[in-house]
Amino acid sequence: MSRAFVFPGQGAQTVGMGRELAETYPAARAVFEQVDDALGEKLSALIWEGEAADLTLTANAQPALMATSLAALRAMEVEGVSVRDAAFVAGHSLGEYSALAAAGALEISDAARLLRIRGRAMQEAVPVGEGAMAALLGLDFATAETVAEEAAESEVCQAANDNDPAQVVVSGHRAAVERAVELAKAKGAKRAVLLPVSAPFHCALMQPAADAMADALADVALKAPDVPLVANVRAEAVQDPEEIRALLVSQVTGLVRWRESVVWMADQGVTSFWEIGAGKALSGMIRRIAKGTETRNFATAQDVAALRD
Repeated sequence: MSRAFVFPGQGAQTVGMGRELAETYPAARAVFEQVDDALGEKLSALIWEGEAADLTLTANAQPALMATSLAALRAMEVEGVSVRDAAFVAGHSLGEYSALAAAGALEISDAARLLRIRGRAMQEAVPVGEGAMAALLGLDFATAETVAEEAAESEVCQAANDNDPAQVVVSGHRAAVERAVELAKAKGAKRAVLLPVSAPFHCALMQPAADAMADALADVALKAPDVPLVANVRAEAVQDPEEIRALLVSQVTGLVRWRESVVWMADQGVTSFWEIGAGKALSGMIRRIAKGTETRNFATAQDVAALRD
């Protein structure tokens, strides 16, 4: 059985995530301590005991989700499973940084600092209220892309996340995204809803954040991952560190090609996808994309302990 390890993106965060892992596995606790040290603050306290509104802030959610994913992976290693048991790693948006840290391409401390910069830069790229994102449900990607193009008019509206065969997220100027919602309904979408996000991610309006990440990534050591990374913007495997560095910059403004990434992995023989970290959103998408493949989730100490069996 060929297996891929996948890592969740923003929206999966919940207060308390990873705490049980840290209490059960010293190796998991060490990850949270590394992240706290790298950021010079007790992010772990916010993750475990903070307010949901504070954890949801992009600059906090991104390193917090990475920390939780890597803590789960370190616990899995204690139970005898390592990243080298996977054929590929992949992550949804910020999850790509978790995947790279998991595969040894990026130090956890560097991933934490980069995600703090990324979160702040993405938040600051567009004034609050000027941008929006919306999920279009029940339309295929080509139709959703047409909706975005028609809705743009003289503004920005782009497909941002191609999540699964019937879920595409669009992003851009608020008025344009609102037009996309109405157009999508007219074209037969089952639902089209604005998302509760603080900025329009993965569209051209994020160019200032992409520039910030180009500067930040230029100073970070990147190694070839121990297993190939299936990159968001390429939807195929890459291993060259300089190519990965460039793709991480492109990813800020580019389309997250999650559906195509899963199809590509399945075409390479992957039959099992293990979602490592908070939530189960990716598993749901994967089951809709690659029917018949196995999905497993590793978010809690109980999930990880089941590996003994």
